[in-house]
Amino acid sequence: MLCVFGTASGVGKSWLCTGIARLLRRAGVDVAPYKAQNLSNNAGVTSAGREMGRAQIVQAEACGLPPHVDMNPLLLKPNADHGAQVVLLGQVIGPGEARRHLSGGIDQRRALVFAALDRLRSRHRLVIAEGAGSCAEVNLRARDLVNFPVAHHARAPVLLVADIRNGGVFAQVVGTLEVLSPEDRARVAGIVINRFEGDASLFEDGVEWLEARTGVPVLGVVPWLEHARIEAEDGLPADVCLDPPAPAESDRARRCSVAVLCLPHIANGTDMDALIRHGVGVHYLSEPRDLSGYDLLILPGTKNTRGDLAWLRARGWHHRIAEHAERGGRVLGLCGGYQMMGESISDPAGVEGAPGESAGLGLLPVRTVLAPCKRTTRAHGRLVLPGQDPAQRVQGYEIHVGRTEIDPARSGGPVVLLQDAEGADGAPGRPDGAWSLDGAHAGTYLHGLLDEPAAARALLRWWRPDLASEGPQESAYDWRQRQYDLLADHLEQHLDLDRLFSLVGVPR
Repeated sequence: MLCVFGTASGVGKSWLCTGIARLLRRAGVDVAPYKAQNLSNNAGVTSAGREMGRAQIVQAEACGLPPHVDMNPLLLKPNADHGAQVVLLGQVIGPGEARRHLSGGIDQRRALVFAALDRLRSRHRLVIAEGAGSCAEVNLRARDLVNFPVAHHARAPVLLVADIRNGGVFAQVVGTLEVLSPEDRARVAGIVINRFEGDASLFEDGVEWLEARTGVPVLGVVPWLEHARIEAEDGLPADVCLDPPAPAESDRARRCSVAVLCLPHIANGTDMDALIRHGVGVHYLSEPRDLSGYDLLILPGTKNTRGDLAWLRARGWHHRIAEHAERGGRVLGLCGGYQMMGESISDPAGVEGAPGESAGLGLLPVRTVLAPCKRTTRAHGRLVLPGQDPAQRVQGYEIHVGRTEIDPARSGGPVVLLQDAEGADGAPGRPDGAWSLDGAHAGTYLHGLLDEPAAARALLRWWRPDLASEGPQESAYDWRQRQYDLLADHLEQHLDLDRLFSLVGVPR
């Protein structure tokens, strides 16, 4: 087993775990990913209908494995400033049970995640375990669930990852090692300097200093990689520029421009990744602005629909959205964004906060009632454009609470006809989502709506009929597999593979 821990959050642990796992898999090693506890609103659904963190789903794909909840036994999904939904072995547990779980003894929680790790290790030759945040939070060490307790349980070596991009990398590495207990520090077998920009030879003296100062070998200085896109563990990709300048007219003339509202509790932001493959200009916006420079506004998923709807109104976004719609601009809502587009959202049981009801944006003739029961399923089916027969195939997954009722007399019909993963292809399919009567706006619960190339092209032509680009032909899955290989190629060039393979006990 190999553990990959960080000097801080956001240093690229998930990215490196994905690339190392792919590299080892290409060398013929049966390797699986693991993270004891994930704090993220980017999630996905296994074939068994269980929910887990997106990063471990990505890493499982890189390993050529179907995702399994043992790879991420505990998932915390922030749904308020001081609260989170608890997903235990793929299933949501109620608030009372969650409080008991989180306030209970650390030994009980460690036993649960260690049991999942032991099951993984019994099924696979090697496990790559990702840590969380900084592995040197000394005030939290007694309650640590993800970092060194995992390494000690598995008697595994640790790679310590530092991000040089923001400076202070020497203090990151030395400071981390200095505050670790002797027992924890003894597990650290290598250092990786991540996200280097420029001529790496200029850092050779830095490598020599670190090795002399710490006694720990540096296994590589890994440059920033722009041409491989790996889905983000949480929130938005690391290279996203929030609130960029509006697209120029010359840019709009040659490609579709999309604005994505960056909600405070944005969830499953990976839904928008597929648009970039089609050459779409995607801007993430937080501050209200005129939307006339954009062909489409996307309201993404959220872990707190009513809370983010209140934020949207407090910022004045609802006025901008109404102006956009009145000018004929298109709006697409995904999951929580779909709920926001309706006429009302009611939460009588207080599933996402204080019980109550909120008025929606009124763009779709739908009303939503939130309920404690959560729907998690993979699904496939056909895209339905207004006035057309079901055509292009779609596939993805649903993760949502609540039931949405549609007024058929004021709707342009469903957005997709779906079957659950185990359904028969020949079945008519259940309708999901709704078009506005004029066909300008749409909302659906299906995450992954844009992943299938033909469906994405059909939707883009619907919103921008003057742009009839063919776009990519390969499936989203095949495209992701290509990204994993690009990342593995990159790491092969910049990591000391002899030392890496020696650490995991695999002959090169």
